[in-house]
Amino acid sequence: MNFPLLSRLGLALTAAPLVVAQTTAPADPTQVLGAYTVTGTRERAPLRETPASVGLISTTSIRDTAPLHPGQLLGQVPGVAIAVTNGEGHTTAIRQPFTTSPLYLFLEDGIPVRATGFFNHNALYEVNLPGAGGIEVVRGPGSALHGSDAIGGVINVLSQSPGERPTAALALEAGSHGVRRALAHAATGLGGLGAARLDLNVTHTDGWRQRTGYDRRSFNLRWDHALAGGSLKLIAAWSDIDQETGANSALTYADYRNNPTRNNFAIAYRLVEARRLSLEYQRRLGPGQLTLTPYLRENAMELNASFTLSSDPRIDRGQNRSAGLLAKWRQDFAPGRTRLIAGLDLDRSPGSRREDNLLVTRTGSGANTVYTGYVRGTRIYDYDVTFRSAAPYVHAETSPLPPLRLTAGLRHDTLEFDLANRLPAGTVAANVYGATRHYGQIATHAARYTRASPKLGATWALSPALHLYGSLNEGFRAPSESQLFRAGGEAQPANALARARLALALQPIRARQAELGLRGDLGRWSGHVVAYNLIKRDDLVSQRDLATNLTTSVNAGRTRHRGVEAGLGGPLPGRLRLDVAFSRARHTYEDWVTATANFSGKEMESAPRLLTNTRLSWTPGGRVFLQAEWVRLGAYWLEAGNSPAFGRYPGHDLVNLRASWQATPRFSLFARVLNAGDRRYADSASVSSNTPVFTPGLPRSAYGGVDYRW
Repeated sequence: MNFPLLSRLGLALTAAPLVVAQTTAPADPTQVLGAYTVTGTRERAPLRETPASVGLISTTSIRDTAPLHPGQLLGQVPGVAIAVTNGEGHTTAIRQPFTTSPLYLFLEDGIPVRATGFFNHNALYEVNLPGAGGIEVVRGPGSALHGSDAIGGVINVLSQSPGERPTAALALEAGSHGVRRALAHAATGLGGLGAARLDLNVTHTDGWRQRTGYDRRSFNLRWDHALAGGSLKLIAAWSDIDQETGANSALTYADYRNNPTRNNFAIAYRLVEARRLSLEYQRRLGPGQLTLTPYLRENAMELNASFTLSSDPRIDRGQNRSAGLLAKWRQDFAPGRTRLIAGLDLDRSPGSRREDNLLVTRTGSGANTVYTGYVRGTRIYDYDVTFRSAAPYVHAETSPLPPLRLTAGLRHDTLEFDLANRLPAGTVAANVYGATRHYGQIATHAARYTRASPKLGATWALSPALHLYGSLNEGFRAPSESQLFRAGGEAQPANALARARLALALQPIRARQAELGLRGDLGRWSGHVVAYNLIKRDDLVSQRDLATNLTTSVNAGRTRHRGVEAGLGGPLPGRLRLDVAFSRARHTYEDWVTATANFSGKEMESAPRLLTNTRLSWTPGGRVFLQAEWVRLGAYWLEAGNSPAFGRYPGHDLVNLRASWQATPRFSLFARVLNAGDRRYADSASVSSNTPVFTPGLPRSAYGGVDYRW
């Protein structure tokens, strides 16, 4: 895999002076009403006047946490849990069960990391989180500036501003299971050409389970330049990932308890390349401000997936290139501090998928099967597909009364797919473990989805220190390329064709959320609490055959997600600080009847009711930082039927420890211990071959390193 266009651009950028003008990363907010957010409108806005549940993670928190995986950082936000799959791969749970479904919008400085049509639930591993200047998490459907994907939540990773003063830093760390990582940055002013910053991330781990190594190489480049009446901000991002993906190899309970390093899927692997380039241009024009952000993206992945080896073994190679534009006009009016934002988002992303079925050698049976080798077999999918989207939107804010802030928005999305199959219409036959399986082929197809999504919200200042907020938002999610055109196989040709046609009939998810929250400050303490009710109609779920492990994407009639989230943080005597994130939720199939079962009224699988994160930090003398973190994840069902025969995963409690010492103004030492109690826990639990299986989580692991700053 290679990317000639962005590769040449990346090399040119590293040799040229680069620029961008403002810092958008939030300061470390000790008081929530003094904080600002940029995600809802793509520009700085007071959090106290934002009718949404927004979690802010500061640069300081990122540095103190030093995450090797997104879950180690994002779990600090109430109602957010990120589970490990492989390396930095993840499944996400924000007002949803843990899922790989396309329910989340991942942004980098407000720009989607991937095209909607080519969703990847692992998209955060394509972003350099340790080098971020801040992270914002919007729980639930986003604003009118966010389209398809933004149902469960929006995660916006913010870059670091370069500043005018030359700075540089190098952090080297090593630890358990062969972990080695180097993080570096350099920034400087460029005189009349603005300022630039370069961030590097080189990470390696051998993996704590057999043959579960992981390597990544990333760089980010930001260039700020102030113009007369405006500014430029250029961002380039580059990531390469090479991993052995058996780290999420699920085990029977006996092996999970007694032989957790066992990897049944050692032949699995993933190769990832991600390139992004954007240029934001802002300019004052009379009474308003125009923002134009053209961007380019290139993504490629080759995958021998561990999760398909038992049922549908194949190697797939997918790639897509994107060219897009985010155009926005903002104008303020004096009466009622009224603000009007109107814009247009455009994206064109041609892509392709090539899949070869595998002739796999294996030993054992059922959930104890070990996959030992393979040769490539028949080409089962080979198509090109172009995704296009156009979305005009409008967002308005006004204050008819001094304590009241009203917001309203409307977005109209048009999404299109054009399929051109390189294989002839009909079916392709392949050998799958000695049996013939047929894969339906559609020669050409054009799919088009349209949706208008209204947004309403309000904030009310009950007092200078206490603010109420509420919203009623709609969102939607169109099926992704793989859900539409990669339907899977059947034993009979007629059934395979029917399966392929049924996939083309998948409908978009329609979501509506109501939430009511309270946030405020009491002295140096701050906190918030919010209750929400989110209903999804035509929910896209993966229907899994518990015996064969085959999955099919289908529309469930209706699912409901409701809960309460709370956060509290502030100082204690003796230079201590306490931060607590809490969530209690329930996720249910309200209406889902299949040909063989009625799941209506059942709890959704992989849906813990309880999520908590508690951190106690101590900073004696200002040069030492010590932190103890307690992570609690509640119990959940293993499958959609809630069968007592398979039972529940009981949940787990983990304790993590972190420390750093600023030895000199330039030199510091840091260390951390994850899972300090060495508890056996599962990153995921499900049913495979009619057997409960568990993916063991990281045992006690210690890391340490040095940080030097110039």
